Amino acid sequence: MNLAPLDIIALSIFVVLWYSYTQFARYRARTTHSLSNILRQLRVDWMTTLTRKDHQIADAALLGNVERTVTFFASSTILVLAGVLTLLASADKVVEVLASIPFTAPSSPEKVQLKLAILALIFVFAFFKFTWAIRQFGFVSVLMGAAPQYRSTEFTDEDRDQFARQAAKVLDQAGHEYNNGLRAYYFALALLTWFLHPYLFLASTAVVVFVLYRREYRSTILRALLATKGLQPGPITNQKTETGDSQ
Repeated sequence: MNLAPLDIIALSIFVVLWYSYTQFARYRARTTHSLSNILRQLRVDWMTTLTRKDHQIADAALLGNVERTVTFFASSTILVLAGVLTLLASADKVVEVLASIPFTAPSSPEKVQLKLAILALIFVFAFFKFTWAIRQFGFVSVLMGAAPQYRSTEFTDEDRDQFARQAAKVLDQAGHEYNNGLRAYYFALALLTWFLHPYLFLASTAVVVFVLYRREYRSTILRALLATKGLQPGPITNQKTETGDSQ
């Protein structure tokens, strides 16, 4: 089976844009205020507060809510994968349905199966990201249980701050893996339009990148989160942050 040159170009641009945006978000977060670096700071604040109070019941509940959300996506991904694999055995019917849609590019069962296989790979990737995030949130639970006790005299303020920074780093990494899984969903939605037409696929990929960028660096929620620290969107000045990428 040979893909048309336009299909190959569209798929190549899709892969390049996904990879490039992931790398761009990771390195841009070091120099520009974004959801990634403000959440990093807030997670450090959370863990610092945790080491300076008697009970962590509320903190455990908050972490449990996040874990349940990630678990929901991991379970949903399995269901989506099952649906995609089922469609692989019904490629002929999919071609018939696509042929009935106006302005749809001509296709064949083999091409449909290839597109479905790529879609399945994306959801497999998302599943691995979600499950790794779940494990890392579990590590945070262990750290919360091992946090220096408020009334303990064995730990200095420096010890508590060091513990808080490292615990926040684990929590931050878990959040990044969760965001990577969510990003896979965004790009999977863009890939769905490939079944209709390569040009629509290209346009959808560009829209997904634009939406991700706007939410990361230009969203209202970013302004609200930065305001809690007296910050504004833009370059980071006189501030040391240790961040990764975000949604």
